[in-house]
Amino acid sequence: MGKVIAICISEEKGTQKHSVQEAEFIEDWGIKGDAHAGKWRRQVSLLSFDKIEDFRARGAEVTDGAFGENIVVEGFDFAAMPVGTRFRCNDVILEMTQIGKKCHHGCAIFQAMGDCIMPREGVFTKVIHGGVIRPGDEFLCCEKGQDE
Repeated sequence: MGKVIAICISEEKGTQKHSVQEAEFIEDWGIKGDAHAGKWRRQVSLLSFDKIEDFRARGAEVTDGAFGENIVVEGFDFAAMPVGTRFRCNDVILEMTQIGKKCHHGCAIFQAMGDCIMPREGVFTKVIHGGVIRPGDEFLCCEKGQDE
């Protein structure tokens, strides 16, 4: 079991995401108002709060959304979970579709730190069932098929 620490969106691609107090998740689309939503396999990105905190302990001054993540969750090591894992938060069901992504090494975090955790720790999901999520909400891992 985990807890949502932050939800972040950006209205335009190529801009840093910023925290919002709640977000509407739309089935097979992503987060309403987020530039990265669409009919593809990387609709919503997740990043572990614990991994962000470890990175901050190494001297990184990063805010929520700095890595391009949509949801920061405490209590999960997402990169250690298999593709196909499903998560539930309120009515929202997300299915993991990809672990990590290629880093372009030009991001501000990589330039400042010589490293970036999103390429190896961030995961991507698609929205199986929509709803609303707010910081503080309970975030659960569920077996594929149990939530249908």
